[in-house]
Amino acid sequence: MDKISIITPCFNEFDSLPIFYSAIKEVTLHMKEQNFEFIFIDDGSKDNTLNIIKNFSEHDSRIKFISFSRNFGKESAMYAGLINATGDYIAFMDADMQDPPSLLPEMYRYISSGEYDSVATRRTTREGEPPIRSFFARMFYKIINKLSKSDIVDGARDFRLMNRKMVDAIISIGEYNRFSKGIFGWVGFRTKWLPYVNVKRAAGETKWSFWKLFLYSLEGIVAFTTAPLAIASIIGFLLCFLSLALLCVIVVKTLLWGDPVSGWPSMTCIILLIGGIQLFSIGILGQYLAKTYIETKKRPLFIVNEDNINVNKEK
Repeated sequence: MDKISIITPCFNEFDSLPIFYSAIKEVTLHMKEQNFEFIFIDDGSKDNTLNIIKNFSEHDSRIKFISFSRNFGKESAMYAGLINATGDYIAFMDADMQDPPSLLPEMYRYISSGEYDSVATRRTTREGEPPIRSFFARMFYKIINKLSKSDIVDGARDFRLMNRKMVDAIISIGEYNRFSKGIFGWVGFRTKWLPYVNVKRAAGETKWSFWKLFLYSLEGIVAFTTAPLAIASIIGFLLCFLSLALLCVIVVKTLLWGDPVSGWPSMTCIILLIGGIQLFSIGILGQYLAKTYIETKKRPLFIVNEDNINVNKEK
């Protein structure tokens, strides 16, 4: 009998957890031939998220929980769930109901056939999102797919069901700066994509502001491609070539027609342009140096404050 572990990162999800738990229980009733394990990761919530998870666990022995000492972020929560999941198949599901639990039986049918190592979901629409946010999201997927070798599908969600082979490969990537969507694509394996129409949150508000998503996208680009460094080098080379060409033009012009007084506005604009490009290039280099600096510290991805399973307190 196959065992399915469902990992649910939670950060201030007190309002949506009862709805999610009721929905996932309903799904398991129709999957009686499989055993289930629910791993809730409390990512330093400030509300009563942990208390309601504890209440669930008192009435359902399948429920395990890990509570962090502070908010370490969703990536750390996902990794904590992976290293503690004991199922033959492991799934990520958000508690806000934007990952429809009703898709789980279909996902299991595909992956249990042995044809796929992972069944992932992608949104076909972004209904309910602000237009500016949707635009930048689509641009991010286009950019990172052109710059990196990772296959990151537009609209891809973290909601996916994976076999043990793929999960072990993901766990083996122990880097601190994690970008799971990129890791899923980088490890490869056979993936079946299930499209679905976007679902609004069941309760509460999203924890992902535009600024957080922007920083997260930069994390993904820096983590999975060095193309920005190459682009900065190319721009520098082109500017050097352009400056030499202009120098030749100035020399010839001076020899033929003398040295008329040039306007300072154009010179100021050129200086500002070159200075801005230099600062931009230094900023790109700084991002890679910063990530390397953080990696070399070897700090744990998370610290556990409380749990009801045997976990590594620091990982």
